[in-house]
Amino acid sequence: MKKILLTSLLALFIYQLQAQDVQQVLPEKTRILFLLDGSGSMLAGWGDVNRITAAKELLTELVDSLKTNNKLELALRAYGHLYRRSSQNCKDTRLEVGFSRNNHDIINNKLNQIDPKGTTPIAYSLEQAANDFPNSEGYRNIIIIITDGIESCDGDPCAVSLALQKKGIFLRPFIIGIGMGEEYKKQFKCIGEYYDAKDVNSFKYALNKAITTSLVKTSASVELLDINQQPKETNVNVTFVNSFTGEPAFDFVHYLDTRGKPDSVQLDPVLTYDVVVNTLPPAIKRNVNLVPGQHNVIQVKAPQGALKITQDGAAYYHHGVRAIITERGKSKMINIHDINTQQNYLVGTYDVEVLTTPRRKFNNVSISQSNTTALNLPSPGILNIVNNAAGYGSIYEVDENGIQHWVYDLDHDQSKISVPLQPGNYKIVFRVDRAPGSKYTSIKEVTVQEGRSAVVKLFN
Repeated sequence: MKKILLTSLLALFIYQLQAQDVQQVLPEKTRILFLLDGSGSMLAGWGDVNRITAAKELLTELVDSLKTNNKLELALRAYGHLYRRSSQNCKDTRLEVGFSRNNHDIINNKLNQIDPKGTTPIAYSLEQAANDFPNSEGYRNIIIIITDGIESCDGDPCAVSLALQKKGIFLRPFIIGIGMGEEYKKQFKCIGEYYDAKDVNSFKYALNKAITTSLVKTSASVELLDINQQPKETNVNVTFVNSFTGEPAFDFVHYLDTRGKPDSVQLDPVLTYDVVVNTLPPAIKRNVNLVPGQHNVIQVKAPQGALKITQDGAAYYHHGVRAIITERGKSKMINIHDINTQQNYLVGTYDVEVLTTPRRKFNNVSISQSNTTALNLPSPGILNIVNNAAGYGSIYEVDENGIQHWVYDLDHDQSKISVPLQPGNYKIVFRVDRAPGSKYTSIKEVTVQEGRSAVVKLFN
Protein backbone atom coordinates (compact mmCIF):
# COMPACT_ATOMS: atom_id res chain seq x y z
CA MET A 1 0.00 0.00 0.00
CA LYS A 2 2.83 2.41 0.88
CA LYS A 3 4.54 1.62 -2.40
CA ILE A 4 1.37 2.44 -4.34
CA LEU A 5 0.97 5.70 -2.39
CA LEU A 6 4.60 6.72 -3.03
CA THR A 7 4.23 5.92 -6.73
CA SER A 8 1.07 8.04 -6.93
CA LEU A 9 2.73 10.94 -5.14
CA LEU A 10 5.76 10.74 -7.45
CA ALA A 11 3.51 10.71 -10.51
CA LEU A 12 1.65 13.75 -9.17
CA PHE A 13 4.93 15.56 -8.48
CA ILE A 14 6.21 14.86 -12.01
CA TYR A 15 2.89 16.02 -13.49
CA GLN A 16 3.09 19.28 -11.53
CA LEU A 17 6.65 19.87 -12.70
CA GLN A 18 5.62 19.28 -16.31
CA ALA A 19 2.68 21.62 -15.88
CA GLN A 20 5.08 24.30 -14.63
CA ASP A 21 7.54 24.07 -17.51
CA VAL A 22 8.66 27.43 -18.84
CA GLN A 23 6.16 28.25 -21.58
CA GLN A 24 7.77 31.28 -23.28
CA VAL A 25 11.43 31.06 -24.21
CA LEU A 26 13.52 32.82 -26.83
CA PRO A 27 14.91 30.74 -29.70
CA GLU A 28 18.41 29.47 -29.01
CA LYS A 29 19.70 30.29 -32.50
CA THR A 30 19.87 33.48 -34.57
CA ARG A 31 20.01 34.22 -38.28
CA ILE A 32 21.43 37.57 -39.42
CA LEU A 33 21.03 38.78 -42.99
CA PHE A 34 23.33 41.62 -44.06
CA LEU A 35 21.52 43.78 -46.64
CA LEU A 36 24.28 45.85 -48.27
CA ASP A 37 23.80 48.94 -50.40
CA GLY A 38 25.70 48.49 -53.66
CA SER A 39 24.34 51.57 -55.40
CA GLY A 40 26.60 54.01 -57.24
CA SER A 41 26.66 56.52 -54.41
CA MET A 42 28.62 54.06 -52.27
CA LEU A 43 31.68 55.01 -54.33
CA ALA A 44 31.67 58.46 -52.72
CA GLY A 45 34.63 59.37 -50.53
CA TRP A 46 34.40 58.86 -46.78
CA GLY A 47 37.45 59.99 -44.87
CA ASP A 48 40.54 58.31 -46.32
CA VAL A 49 38.54 55.69 -48.27
CA ASN A 50 35.23 55.46 -50.08
CA ARG A 51 32.05 54.19 -48.44
CA ILE A 52 31.90 50.75 -50.05
CA THR A 53 35.54 50.00 -49.18
CA ALA A 54 35.01 50.90 -45.52
CA ALA A 55 31.79 48.87 -45.38
CA LYS A 56 33.45 45.82 -46.94
CA GLU A 57 36.47 45.97 -44.64
CA LEU A 58 34.47 46.30 -41.45
CA LEU A 59 31.91 43.69 -42.52
CA THR A 60 34.71 41.27 -43.36
CA GLU A 61 36.29 41.85 -39.96
CA LEU A 62 32.95 41.32 -38.24
CA VAL A 63 32.10 38.15 -40.17
CA ASP A 64 35.50 36.68 -39.27
CA SER A 65 34.89 37.42 -35.59
CA LEU A 66 31.63 35.45 -35.66
CA LYS A 67 33.14 32.17 -36.88
CA THR A 68 33.22 30.65 -33.40
CA ASN A 69 29.54 31.22 -32.70
CA ASN A 70 27.85 27.90 -33.45
CA LYS A 71 24.36 29.27 -32.71
CA LEU A 72 24.53 31.87 -35.45
CA GLU A 73 23.97 31.67 -39.22
CA LEU A 74 24.74 34.50 -41.64
CA ALA A 75 23.67 35.49 -45.13
CA LEU A 76 24.41 38.34 -47.54
CA ARG A 77 22.07 40.16 -49.90
CA ALA A 78 23.04 43.25 -51.88
CA TYR A 79 21.16 45.75 -54.04
CA GLY A 80 22.06 48.31 -56.67
CA HIS A 81 25.16 46.34 -57.72
CA LEU A 82 24.03 44.50 -60.86
CA TYR A 83 22.88 47.27 -63.25
CA ARG A 84 24.09 50.76 -64.06
CA ARG A 85 22.16 53.67 -62.58
CA SER A 86 21.16 54.82 -66.07
CA SER A 87 18.95 51.73 -66.41
CA GLN A 88 17.04 52.64 -63.18
CA ASN A 89 16.47 48.95 -62.51
CA CYS A 90 14.26 48.83 -59.41
CA LYS A 91 14.57 45.06 -59.10
CA ASP A 92 18.33 45.21 -58.78
CA THR A 93 18.88 42.94 -55.79
CA ARG A 94 20.20 39.43 -55.27
CA LEU A 95 20.86 37.02 -52.44
CA GLU A 96 24.62 36.57 -52.84
CA VAL A 97 25.16 34.05 -50.03
CA GLY A 98 22.35 32.11 -48.41
CA PHE A 99 22.13 30.94 -44.81
CA SER A 100 24.28 27.98 -43.86
CA ARG A 101 26.84 27.03 -41.28
CA ASN A 102 30.49 27.95 -41.74
CA ASN A 103 29.88 30.18 -44.77
CA HIS A 104 31.94 33.07 -43.40
CA ASP A 105 34.71 32.84 -45.98
CA ILE A 106 32.15 32.60 -48.78
CA ILE A 107 30.49 35.81 -47.58
CA ASN A 108 33.83 37.63 -47.38
CA ASN A 109 34.82 36.51 -50.87
CA LYS A 110 31.49 37.68 -52.24
CA LEU A 111 31.86 41.04 -50.48
CA ASN A 112 35.06 41.65 -52.39
CA GLN A 113 33.23 41.09 -55.69
CA ILE A 114 30.47 43.66 -55.10
CA ASP A 115 30.94 46.67 -57.39
CA PRO A 116 28.58 49.62 -56.79
CA LYS A 117 26.65 50.64 -59.89
CA GLY A 118 22.96 51.38 -59.69
CA THR A 119 20.00 52.67 -57.72
CA THR A 120 18.51 52.09 -54.23
CA PRO A 121 15.48 49.72 -54.20
CA ILE A 122 15.22 49.24 -50.43
CA ALA A 123 11.52 48.28 -50.34
CA TYR A 124 11.84 45.66 -53.08
CA SER A 125 15.00 44.28 -51.49
CA LEU A 126 13.21 43.88 -48.16
CA GLU A 127 10.36 42.06 -49.89
CA GLN A 128 12.83 39.65 -51.47
CA ALA A 129 14.73 39.26 -48.20
CA ALA A 130 11.60 37.73 -46.70
CA ASN A 131 12.29 34.66 -48.84
CA ASP A 132 15.91 34.43 -47.73
CA PHE A 133 15.08 33.13 -44.25
CA PRO A 134 14.42 29.37 -44.17
CA ASN A 135 10.99 28.46 -42.86
CA SER A 136 12.10 26.64 -39.73
CA GLU A 137 11.50 27.23 -36.04
CA GLY A 138 14.07 27.77 -33.33
CA TYR A 139 15.66 30.88 -34.89
CA ARG A 140 15.40 34.63 -34.44
CA ASN A 141 15.56 36.34 -37.84
CA ILE A 142 17.38 39.69 -37.98
CA ILE A 143 18.26 42.09 -40.80
CA ILE A 144 21.08 44.63 -40.70
CA ILE A 145 20.72 47.20 -43.51
CA ILE A 146 23.83 49.12 -44.49
CA THR A 147 23.04 52.04 -46.78
CA ASP A 148 24.05 55.57 -47.71
CA GLY A 149 20.73 56.68 -49.17
CA ILE A 150 16.99 56.47 -48.97
CA GLU A 151 14.56 54.63 -51.23
CA SER A 152 14.89 55.79 -54.87
CA CYS A 153 12.35 53.51 -56.59
CA ASP A 154 9.04 54.85 -55.28
CA GLY A 155 8.69 51.84 -53.00
CA ASP A 156 7.44 52.05 -49.42
CA PRO A 157 10.06 50.38 -47.21
CA CYS A 158 8.13 51.42 -44.10
CA ALA A 159 5.02 49.50 -45.12
CA VAL A 160 7.06 46.51 -46.29
CA SER A 161 9.05 46.35 -43.06
CA LEU A 162 5.92 46.61 -40.89
CA ALA A 163 4.07 43.93 -42.87
CA LEU A 164 6.98 41.47 -42.70
CA GLN A 165 7.50 42.08 -38.99
CA LYS A 166 3.81 41.44 -38.34
CA LYS A 167 4.12 38.16 -40.22
CA GLY A 168 7.03 37.24 -37.98
CA ILE A 169 9.47 37.01 -40.91
CA PHE A 170 12.09 39.04 -39.09
CA LEU A 171 12.48 41.24 -36.02
CA ARG A 172 12.85 44.99 -36.11
CA PRO A 173 15.71 45.73 -38.59
CA PHE A 174 18.85 47.66 -37.79
CA ILE A 175 19.70 50.41 -40.30
CA ILE A 176 23.21 51.84 -40.42
CA GLY A 177 23.27 55.07 -42.40
CA ILE A 178 26.72 55.75 -43.88
CA GLY A 179 27.53 59.48 -44.07
CA MET A 180 23.84 60.42 -44.09
CA GLY A 181 23.32 62.45 -40.91
CA GLU A 182 20.86 62.44 -38.03
CA GLU A 183 18.22 64.18 -40.16
CA TYR A 184 17.50 60.83 -41.83
CA LYS A 185 16.60 59.19 -38.52
CA LYS A 186 12.93 60.17 -38.87
CA GLN A 187 12.75 58.68 -42.37
CA PHE A 188 14.23 55.36 -41.27
CA LYS A 189 12.49 55.16 -37.89
CA CYS A 190 9.45 53.61 -39.57
CA ILE A 191 11.63 50.75 -40.86
CA GLY A 192 13.62 49.92 -37.75
CA GLU A 193 16.39 51.10 -35.42
CA TYR A 194 18.56 53.72 -37.15
CA TYR A 195 22.24 54.40 -36.41
CA ASP A 196 23.99 57.40 -37.91
CA ALA A 197 27.50 56.42 -38.99
CA LYS A 198 29.13 59.78 -39.64
CA ASP A 199 32.60 58.27 -39.91
CA VAL A 200 34.36 54.91 -39.97
CA ASN A 201 34.64 54.65 -36.19
CA SER A 202 30.94 55.34 -35.63
CA PHE A 203 30.10 52.81 -38.38
CA LYS A 204 32.16 50.18 -36.55
CA TYR A 205 30.42 51.06 -33.29
CA ALA A 206 26.95 50.81 -34.88
CA LEU A 207 27.77 47.48 -36.50
CA ASN A 208 29.05 46.02 -33.22
CA LYS A 209 26.06 47.45 -31.34
CA ALA A 210 23.64 45.78 -33.74
CA ILE A 211 25.42 42.44 -33.40
CA THR A 212 25.68 42.68 -29.62
CA THR A 213 21.99 43.54 -29.29
CA SER A 214 21.13 40.61 -31.52
CA LEU A 215 23.17 38.00 -29.68
CA VAL A 216 23.45 38.73 -25.95
CA LYS A 217 20.99 37.40 -23.40
CA THR A 218 18.94 40.05 -21.69
CA SER A 219 16.60 39.77 -18.72
CA ALA A 220 14.09 42.02 -17.03
CA SER A 221 11.88 42.18 -13.98
CA VAL A 222 8.82 44.34 -13.57
CA GLU A 223 8.15 46.18 -10.33
CA LEU A 224 4.49 47.10 -9.90
CA LEU A 225 4.43 50.11 -7.60
CA ASP A 226 1.65 50.81 -5.12
CA ILE A 227 0.52 54.28 -4.05
CA ASN A 228 3.57 54.53 -1.77
CA GLN A 229 5.96 53.74 -4.63
CA GLN A 230 6.63 50.30 -3.17
CA PRO A 231 6.81 47.24 -5.50
CA LYS A 232 4.07 45.31 -3.72
CA GLU A 233 1.42 44.82 -6.42
CA THR A 234 1.38 41.41 -8.12
CA ASN A 235 -0.69 38.56 -9.62
CA VAL A 236 -1.75 40.57 -12.66
CA ASN A 237 -1.00 39.84 -16.32
CA VAL A 238 1.81 41.92 -17.82
CA THR A 239 2.08 42.13 -21.61
CA PHE A 240 5.22 43.21 -23.45
CA VAL A 241 3.84 44.70 -26.66
CA ASN A 242 6.06 45.24 -29.68
CA SER A 243 5.71 49.02 -29.85
CA PHE A 244 6.50 48.99 -33.59
CA THR A 245 3.89 46.47 -34.71
CA GLY A 246 1.46 46.87 -31.81
CA GLU A 247 1.37 43.08 -31.35
CA PRO A 248 2.00 41.25 -28.06
CA ALA A 249 5.47 39.73 -27.88
CA PHE A 250 5.40 38.20 -24.38
CA ASP A 251 2.71 37.67 -21.73
CA PHE A 252 3.50 36.96 -18.09
CA VAL A 253 1.37 36.72 -14.97
CA HIS A 254 3.34 38.81 -12.49
CA TYR A 255 4.95 36.96 -9.59
CA LEU A 256 6.52 37.93 -6.28
CA ASP A 257 8.64 35.40 -4.39
CA THR A 258 8.54 34.81 -0.63
CA ARG A 259 10.87 37.78 -0.13
CA GLY A 260 8.52 40.07 -2.07
CA LYS A 261 10.86 40.26 -5.08
CA PRO A 262 9.64 39.97 -8.71
CA ASP A 263 11.19 37.18 -10.74
CA SER A 264 13.20 37.67 -13.92
CA VAL A 265 12.21 36.81 -17.48
CA GLN A 266 14.33 36.65 -20.59
CA LEU A 267 13.37 39.17 -23.28
CA ASP A 268 14.56 40.11 -26.74
CA PRO A 269 16.50 43.40 -26.62
CA VAL A 270 16.11 43.90 -30.38
CA LEU A 271 12.54 45.08 -29.81
CA THR A 272 11.19 48.22 -28.19
CA TYR A 273 8.27 47.49 -25.88
CA ASP A 274 5.15 49.05 -24.50
CA VAL A 275 4.80 47.38 -21.11
CA VAL A 276 1.07 46.95 -20.44
CA VAL A 277 -0.02 46.01 -16.94
CA ASN A 278 -3.50 44.62 -17.49
CA THR A 279 -5.17 46.27 -14.55
CA LEU A 280 -8.50 48.12 -14.87
CA PRO A 281 -7.79 50.50 -16.51
CA PRO A 282 -4.42 49.34 -17.91
CA ALA A 283 -1.22 50.88 -16.58
CA ILE A 284 1.14 51.42 -19.52
CA LYS A 285 4.80 52.35 -19.82
CA ARG A 286 5.64 53.11 -23.45
CA ASN A 287 8.77 52.79 -25.58
CA VAL A 288 10.87 50.75 -23.18
CA ASN A 289 14.29 49.95 -24.61
CA LEU A 290 16.18 47.22 -22.80
CA VAL A 291 19.91 47.49 -22.15
CA PRO A 292 21.34 44.47 -24.00
CA GLY A 293 23.26 41.93 -21.97
CA GLN A 294 22.05 43.28 -18.63
CA HIS A 295 19.26 42.78 -16.16
CA ASN A 296 16.70 45.53 -16.57
CA VAL A 297 14.32 46.67 -13.84
CA ILE A 298 11.11 48.19 -15.21
CA GLN A 299 8.94 50.11 -12.78
CA VAL A 300 5.27 50.74 -13.52
CA LYS A 301 2.84 52.57 -11.25
CA ALA A 302 -0.09 50.19 -10.68
CA PRO A 303 -1.69 50.88 -7.27
CA GLN A 304 -4.91 48.93 -6.80
CA GLY A 305 -7.94 48.73 -4.57
CA ALA A 306 -11.18 46.80 -4.95
CA LEU A 307 -14.81 47.58 -5.72
CA LYS A 308 -17.61 45.30 -4.52
CA ILE A 309 -21.17 45.81 -5.72
CA THR A 310 -23.89 43.86 -3.92
CA GLN A 311 -27.63 43.52 -4.17
CA ASP A 312 -29.97 41.02 -2.57
CA GLY A 313 -32.66 39.84 -4.94
CA ALA A 314 -30.60 40.57 -8.06
CA ALA A 315 -31.85 37.24 -9.43
CA TYR A 316 -35.28 38.82 -9.97
CA TYR A 317 -33.75 40.48 -13.03
CA HIS A 318 -33.87 37.63 -15.53
CA HIS A 319 -31.04 39.20 -17.55
CA GLY A 320 -28.82 39.54 -14.48
CA VAL A 321 -27.42 42.81 -13.19
CA ARG A 322 -24.15 44.40 -14.27
CA ALA A 323 -22.55 47.79 -13.83
CA ILE A 324 -20.75 50.04 -16.31
CA ILE A 325 -17.50 51.41 -14.87
CA THR A 326 -15.91 54.57 -16.28
CA GLU A 327 -13.14 56.79 -14.99
CA ARG A 328 -14.45 60.03 -13.55
CA GLY A 329 -14.75 62.65 -16.26
CA LYS A 330 -14.14 60.16 -19.11
CA SER A 331 -16.68 58.50 -21.36
CA LYS A 332 -14.74 55.38 -22.29
CA MET A 333 -16.01 52.28 -20.49
CA ILE A 334 -13.26 50.34 -18.73
CA ASN A 335 -15.28 47.40 -17.42
CA ILE A 336 -18.68 45.75 -17.12
CA HIS A 337 -18.81 44.63 -13.50
CA ASP A 338 -21.08 41.72 -12.53
CA ILE A 339 -23.27 42.33 -9.50
CA ASN A 340 -22.32 40.56 -6.26
CA THR A 341 -18.67 40.28 -7.32
CA GLN A 342 -15.48 42.06 -6.33
CA GLN A 343 -13.00 43.43 -8.87
CA ASN A 344 -9.69 45.26 -8.54
CA TYR A 345 -9.24 48.72 -10.10
CA LEU A 346 -6.42 51.22 -10.17
CA VAL A 347 -6.53 53.71 -7.34
CA GLY A 348 -8.68 56.63 -8.51
CA THR A 349 -12.20 57.98 -8.86
CA TYR A 350 -14.87 56.28 -10.96
CA ASP A 351 -18.46 56.61 -12.08
CA VAL A 352 -20.56 53.48 -11.64
CA GLU A 353 -23.83 52.95 -13.50
CA VAL A 354 -25.67 49.83 -12.33
CA LEU A 355 -27.98 48.35 -14.98
CA THR A 356 -30.93 47.70 -12.74
CA THR A 357 -34.42 48.82 -13.80
CA PRO A 358 -34.29 51.73 -13.63
CA ARG A 359 -30.56 52.33 -13.72
CA ARG A 360 -28.79 53.65 -10.66
CA LYS A 361 -25.70 55.84 -10.97
CA PHE A 362 -23.00 56.45 -8.36
CA ASN A 363 -20.59 59.27 -9.14
CA ASN A 364 -17.16 59.94 -7.62
CA VAL A 365 -16.68 56.42 -6.27
CA SER A 366 -13.23 56.41 -4.70
CA ILE A 367 -10.92 53.36 -4.91
CA SER A 368 -8.05 53.48 -2.42
CA GLN A 369 -4.90 51.42 -2.00
CA SER A 370 -5.52 47.84 -0.82
CA ASN A 371 -9.02 48.70 0.44
CA THR A 372 -12.43 47.48 -0.72
CA THR A 373 -15.09 50.04 -1.58
CA ALA A 374 -18.59 48.61 -1.18
CA LEU A 375 -21.72 49.71 -3.03
CA ASN A 376 -24.93 48.16 -1.72
CA LEU A 377 -28.16 48.43 -3.70
CA PRO A 378 -31.60 47.81 -2.21
CA SER A 379 -33.46 44.73 -3.35
CA PRO A 380 -35.92 45.30 -6.17
CA GLY A 381 -39.64 45.07 -5.68
CA ILE A 382 -41.97 43.44 -8.18
CA LEU A 383 -44.58 45.48 -10.02
CA ASN A 384 -47.40 43.24 -11.27
CA ILE A 385 -49.56 44.85 -13.95
CA VAL A 386 -52.90 43.28 -14.85
CA ASN A 387 -54.60 44.37 -18.04
CA ASN A 388 -57.62 42.77 -19.70
CA ALA A 389 -57.26 44.69 -22.94
CA ALA A 390 -54.37 44.98 -25.39
CA GLY A 391 -52.86 48.41 -25.66
CA TYR A 392 -49.85 50.68 -25.54
CA GLY A 393 -48.08 52.20 -22.59
CA SER A 394 -44.94 52.83 -20.57
CA ILE A 395 -43.65 52.94 -17.02
CA TYR A 396 -41.99 56.13 -15.73
CA GLU A 397 -40.11 56.77 -12.52
CA VAL A 398 -41.00 60.02 -10.75
CA ASP A 399 -38.01 61.47 -8.88
CA GLU A 400 -37.99 63.57 -5.71
CA ASN A 401 -38.38 66.74 -7.80
CA GLY A 402 -41.46 65.42 -9.55
CA ILE A 403 -39.61 64.87 -12.83
CA GLN A 404 -40.53 61.67 -14.65
CA HIS A 405 -38.05 59.44 -16.47
CA TRP A 406 -38.93 56.70 -18.90
CA VAL A 407 -38.20 53.21 -17.59
CA TYR A 408 -40.03 50.51 -19.52
CA ASP A 409 -42.41 49.94 -22.46
CA LEU A 410 -45.32 47.59 -21.81
CA ASP A 411 -45.78 44.57 -24.06
CA HIS A 412 -48.81 45.18 -26.24
CA ASP A 413 -49.97 41.54 -26.22
CA GLN A 414 -49.36 40.62 -22.57
CA SER A 415 -52.31 40.80 -20.18
CA LYS A 416 -50.15 40.15 -17.11
CA ILE A 417 -46.74 41.72 -16.74
CA SER A 418 -44.27 41.39 -13.84
CA VAL A 419 -41.42 43.91 -13.78
CA PRO A 420 -38.65 43.98 -11.13
CA LEU A 421 -38.04 47.63 -10.24
CA GLN A 422 -35.84 49.50 -7.83
CA PRO A 423 -37.72 51.02 -4.88
CA GLY A 424 -39.32 54.31 -5.85
CA ASN A 425 -42.42 56.11 -7.13
CA TYR A 426 -43.72 55.21 -10.57
CA LYS A 427 -46.35 56.27 -13.08
CA ILE A 428 -47.98 53.97 -15.65
CA VAL A 429 -49.36 55.64 -18.76
CA PHE A 430 -51.56 53.36 -20.89
CA ARG A 431 -54.11 53.47 -23.73
CA VAL A 432 -56.21 50.55 -24.96
CA ASP A 433 -55.58 50.10 -28.67
CA ARG A 434 -59.31 50.03 -29.47
CA ALA A 435 -59.90 53.33 -27.68
CA PRO A 436 -61.20 56.00 -30.13
CA GLY A 437 -58.66 58.68 -29.07
CA SER A 438 -55.68 59.70 -27.00
CA LYS A 439 -57.95 61.34 -24.44
CA TYR A 440 -58.80 57.85 -23.16
CA THR A 441 -55.23 57.40 -21.88
CA SER A 442 -55.16 56.00 -18.33
CA ILE A 443 -52.63 57.08 -15.71
CA LYS A 444 -51.87 55.01 -12.62
CA GLU A 445 -49.39 55.84 -9.84
CA VAL A 446 -47.73 53.26 -7.62
CA THR A 447 -44.95 53.03 -5.05
CA VAL A 448 -42.58 50.05 -5.27
CA GLN A 449 -41.01 49.01 -1.98
CA GLU A 450 -37.83 47.02 -1.40
CA GLY A 451 -38.45 43.26 -1.60
CA ARG A 452 -42.21 43.60 -1.89
CA SER A 453 -44.83 43.20 -4.61
CA ALA A 454 -47.24 45.82 -5.87
CA VAL A 455 -50.27 45.22 -8.09
CA VAL A 456 -51.80 47.67 -10.57
CA LYS A 457 -54.96 46.90 -12.55
CA LEU A 458 -55.12 49.04 -15.67
CA PHE A 459 -58.68 48.09 -16.63
CA ASN A 460 -61.17 45.81 -14.86
